[in-house]
Amino acid sequence: MNDAIFSQIDFGPIKEFLDDDNVTDIEYNNNGQVYIKTLDKGVFRVDRPEINNTLIEKLAFQCSNVMGKSFNMAHPFLDAESAELRLNFIHESIATNGIAVTIRKTPAKIRLNRDKLLSEKYVTENLLDFLITCVKGHCNIIVSGETGSGKTELVKFLASHTLENEKIVTIEDTLELHLDRIYPHRSIIAMKTNNIADYADVLVTCMRQNPRWILLSEVRSAEAVMSVRNSISSGHSILSTIHSDRAVNIPMRMYSLLETNLDIDQFLKSIHRYVQLGIHVKGYMSAELGRFQREIVEVCEFYVDDDNEAKTNILYKKNLDGTITFNNPSKYIRQTLGAQGIIIEDNIFTDQDQNTDEEVQNADTGMPAVNTVQEPMQEEVMMPDQNVQIEQQVQAQAPVYNEQINQVPPMQNVNMGPVMNQQQPVNNGFNFDENIPQG
Repeated sequence: MNDAIFSQIDFGPIKEFLDDDNVTDIEYNNNGQVYIKTLDKGVFRVDRPEINNTLIEKLAFQCSNVMGKSFNMAHPFLDAESAELRLNFIHESIATNGIAVTIRKTPAKIRLNRDKLLSEKYVTENLLDFLITCVKGHCNIIVSGETGSGKTELVKFLASHTLENEKIVTIEDTLELHLDRIYPHRSIIAMKTNNIADYADVLVTCMRQNPRWILLSEVRSAEAVMSVRNSISSGHSILSTIHSDRAVNIPMRMYSLLETNLDIDQFLKSIHRYVQLGIHVKGYMSAELGRFQREIVEVCEFYVDDDNEAKTNILYKKNLDGTITFNNPSKYIRQTLGAQGIIIEDNIFTDQDQNTDEEVQNADTGMPAVNTVQEPMQEEVMMPDQNVQIEQQVQAQAPVYNEQINQVPPMQNVNMGPVMNQQQPVNNGFNFDENIPQG
């Protein structure tokens, strides 16, 4: 670990994990439990009796002094950040089972390369070539995934394929990208938001710096969402990350972060119009490979069609059974790439004809309308117009149900079958000694 800010801090027995490049996260909680996360094994517990509450309290005290902050009952949370480390402490007055800390390592290096991605089955070769082509063609890309799935590492890898003469501005609230240190010879400005300069202020200045690429470390607030939308609508290219369960749900996830009454249709169309690709990364313990596996499981293309409808085309999906489904890109992303002088084949992934409306989804649902290429892609979705049809059918059947109820003798236990789950009839304000009104 090479970190000037924390160079005078005594990490004690934690130092061995900080010096191990295979370790990405260190966690301490519950009065002595130590967990580490590695690149090959994922999260697991280690037995280190020497790492205890006394050591962590001493570490928190040193970090608070270095950062010029307080850590006590009046200030029970502490964030300490340097060039390659990010620490978060919770005081024992809040963490009732003892002080807790999480240490995230953010080294100034790119862990991913082409050989590693292919050898570890992170992505297929044809999809990898396509993604690199999209970066060179200035497509706007957002990477989704859970915490620790490797979103930022993928963004750093994609950013490494931007052209040498293209200026990059990174905007972060916590330092993770470190592109300025990885590529010290390139034109890169690393900007960090704080309590004085928020996303809006930083973005205004960023625009005046005339960047070709804007990299937002993560979209996790309404400010960040608006920064993304304003950036892409102004003609700049972006790479960013977001927490989402699927790539197809990225636009809706961005809308949910706004927490506003902004017209949803208008917002979704703006995202679909300017964001070309969504990538979902997943990290899990693979029984087949016997190690922690990170891989791309879904790639989606967003666009607005000729009828001004927001659509999503699932270009790549790895199904639960391990099968992979491909779809060809639409004409819209080919036009985006063509504007940059990059021509790709119509059938770059499959030999089938160009995708039709049956291979895309409606942006309002966030789910595929019907199956795409293979059977595992089939997903049944309740569309808004289907809800209306079902409601009309229920209303049409209501007189029939009422007539059946009126034929029941008064004050008898009625077996309503699956409708009442075999329970006794419940008096909901009706007098069963009288006739139940019709309709």
